[in-house]
Parts: sequence; C-alpha cells; structure tokens
Amino acid sequence: MIWKKSSFISLFVLILILSACNGTATSEQIYNHLEKAVEHEQTFEKQQNQIVELEQEEQEIYSEIIDLSMEEFDQIEELANQGLDNIETRSEKIDLEKESIDASREEFSNIEDMIGDLEEESANEKADQMYSTMMERYNAYDKLHESYSESLTLEEELYTMLQQEDLEQETLSDHITNLNESYQNVIESNETFNQLTDDYNGLKEEFYQAAGIEVEYEENPGSGEQESNSDESTESEQEAESDE
Repeated sequence: MIWKKSSFISLFVLILILSACNGTATSEQIYNHLEKAVEHEQTFEKQQNQIVELEQEEQEIYSEIIDLSMEEFDQIEELANQGLDNIETRSEKIDLEKESIDASREEFSNIEDMIGDLEEESANEKADQMYSTMMERYNAYDKLHESYSESLTLEEELYTMLQQEDLEQETLSDHITNLNESYQNVIESNETFNQLTDDYNGLKEEFYQAAGIEVEYEENPGSGEQESNSDESTESEQEAESDE
C-alpha cells in the first residue's frame, strides 16, 4: 500500500506585509500563530516522504516472498523478518508525525479567542471558517493515524504468519482480505484529510485578504510548487499465493 497525504500550506512561505487597517494587531498575532503551526508540521512533511519510501520497500519484500516456494522457507523467514523491521520503523515514523500534528494543533488553537477581536466582519467570518476547517483537518488526521496504525498491526500479523511452515492457504487469504479492507479505510481517511487541507489552504488565503494582510507566495525549495497538491493514494493490494 502506497499513500501520501496532501501537502500542507507550508509548501510555500508566506511573507507578511501588514497594511493599515482596524484590527491589525490582532491579525498579526493570528498570523504569527498560523506560521508557528506551519513550522511544527515540518516534521510531519519530512516523515511523509520517508513513510512512502518504506511502503515501497515493504511491497518489494512481500513480492519476493510470494515468488518463493516452501522449499525456500529459510529465505521466506529472512524476508518476513525484514518486513517486520520495516513495519516497526514505519510505526516510529507515524508516531513522530502525530507528535508534529499535535504540536501544530496546540499552536493553532491559540487563535480561537482572538477571532472575536477582529473588527472587520468579513475577516471575522473567514477566520471562523478557517478555524473550524482546520480543527476538522486535525480530527481527520487522528482518524487517518488510527486507520494506518490498524493496518500496520495487520501487516505485522501477516509477516508473523508467513513464518509458519504449516500456514494454511485459507487462513492466509482471509487475513489478506482483512488487510486490504484496512488499506481501503486508510485511503478514504486520507482523501478526507487531503480535501480538508485544500479547503483550509483556500480559506487561509481568503482570511488574509479580508484582514487586509498582503502576502507574497514563494516556492518552497523542496516542493517546486506554490499551491497545495492532493496526491491520490494508490492501493497496492496484497495477493495470497502459496507454492507448497
């Protein structure tokens, strides 16, 4: 299973040029919290790329295993251990990812009490929408993290099963069916997260406009893009094969 989350608005650097308007001080404070939230998600962005690479490695390991016969069981055991190590590493990565998101959420939450101090009605409304959408995004990430963790648990069980010489085909097939269903849950959760990320990015721009905050958008050197992209997840299903 290979999946990638939508890039956060940190794909570009926002350069603040505050224009003279009512509520400028509050707008600037909100801006500062939004930028700090972006900084907290840098670890999140870094882990995404590493997780995708690890997923590709895991698929290669599994493909090698299903091409082997039971006469090559020693190789199957060795590869299964590699698969288990891969899963452990990914588990560590998603924990780091979650820590990054949680830190971002804590920082972002600081703007809630500031929104009411915005004197411009349109800025107030946009800030409300932006805040609600971002909190939905954080909740969507929690669900995504939970779904992915469940998939890792099922993958771990799979590689443990593959080390059993007396493993029955039906047992393996049933487990792989459950695993692929869990992958589908990850994909659906990921799509929701991506959409909310895109929605938030748009609302953030609208808020800056309504608040009289002029910004310039610069490409993030690592992204080569100015706008958030939602990369579709691709499901690479495990196949049950047995050469006994």
